[in-house]
Amino acid sequence: MANGETVASETPVPSGTAAPPLAPGLRLNLSLMMFLEFAVWGSWFVVFYPYLKGKGFSDEQAGALVGNLALGAIFSSLFAGYIADRFFASEYMMAVLHLLGAGLLYWMAQIQDPSEYWLLFSVSLAYSLLYNPTLTLANAITFRHVPDATRDFPGIRVLGTLGWIAVGFLIDVLFASGGTTADTNGPLLLAAGLSVILGLYCLFLPHTPPTAREGDAVPFLKAVGLFKDFSFAVFFGIAFIITIVLAFYFTCTGDFLKEKAGVGRIGSTMLIGQVCELIFLPLLPLFLWRLGMKWVLALGMLCWGIRYALFSVGGPEGLPFALVIAGVALHGFCFDFFFAAGFIHVDNEAPRDIRASGQALFSFLSYGVGMWLGNLLAGKLRAVYAGDWYHFWLVPCIGVLASLTVFVLFFHIRGRKPALEEKEISIATSPDVYSAEHQTRIQSGEAGIDV
Repeated sequence: MANGETVASETPVPSGTAAPPLAPGLRLNLSLMMFLEFAVWGSWFVVFYPYLKGKGFSDEQAGALVGNLALGAIFSSLFAGYIADRFFASEYMMAVLHLLGAGLLYWMAQIQDPSEYWLLFSVSLAYSLLYNPTLTLANAITFRHVPDATRDFPGIRVLGTLGWIAVGFLIDVLFASGGTTADTNGPLLLAAGLSVILGLYCLFLPHTPPTAREGDAVPFLKAVGLFKDFSFAVFFGIAFIITIVLAFYFTCTGDFLKEKAGVGRIGSTMLIGQVCELIFLPLLPLFLWRLGMKWVLALGMLCWGIRYALFSVGGPEGLPFALVIAGVALHGFCFDFFFAAGFIHVDNEAPRDIRASGQALFSFLSYGVGMWLGNLLAGKLRAVYAGDWYHFWLVPCIGVLASLTVFVLFFHIRGRKPALEEKEISIATSPDVYSAEHQTRIQSGEAGIDV
């Protein structure tokens, strides 16, 4: 159950054999779980940095507090799947974590004085240690129960994005009147309430008992050997750096929109990026087919650089404001074309017996260590470039473009298969595109055109 486990169903479907359809009741059950899982996260995280600044916390303090969610991911990548695989049914563990997390979110909402920084730091870190494993568990429960993960998982996972979008509009409706969404602790209280609802709902999820054998190694430790492959080392290294600059977006964009672009409804404005993600995620297999994995990843990285360049010259009205909105909208390309594609790449290229371990390592380096360091660095740079958003955004922009150069020069896909015949390409939009064998070739980029 490694964090980020993505495209392998529990029971493989023989090549050429269609998996049975996913039962409507099960689809609804798992989809609602995903909806609530990301609604809890999205209801408070986007506005947390400007909320802290409004309460008088310094940029460095706010960066460290936001970074706690990533710090929790470091430990959950190492141990969460290990514990759930051996000792607890996944749905029960997920229920307990969300119910305990609800109490900590409520406690976080009550701590508003900068003199209590270390108390808020401790409580938010404790919450992060509880919430991050639930992302792993939500994926694991889904993969265990769908007949064909390649066919069924995207339609379930997309409800998570819809949950994030819905709650972003909700916090603006509930808390933005007379000010900005970031002026109140309401989003934290909303997250606490949603966490209670999800914790109780988890008791009605399909039973998912432990499956691992005694004596298996911790998944993360098994994947370290992937660094012996030079292209894998390049990929993991670049993913680590890219995630550092990704943190700049999640940490500081809310503050940037409020301070530089004059946006009051921060939550719904940032949802433009999630809407674009919702649009482009189903199209990812077709881009992989046409461009191949390497150039899809490179395109995603390029979009990060363009986004930060647009932010650096953005402003509150006219063309500068349009550039800000365009930068937010690029989230669909940035996330889908690098991180979603990256998980697919790890699954396709890692040896079969350590694929889940490779996903855990990817999560550890990106959503864990990389995001944590990025949040700390973003807070420090905000203190250095106080009010100077132009130079602030140039730093991650240059970092992305340098990483892109290294990636293009040194990253190579090993073991590509011959391109598809023209008649196979012509069926990209037919239902057969979701067959296990055909979808794997699309997702890996091995059927794409070498550019």
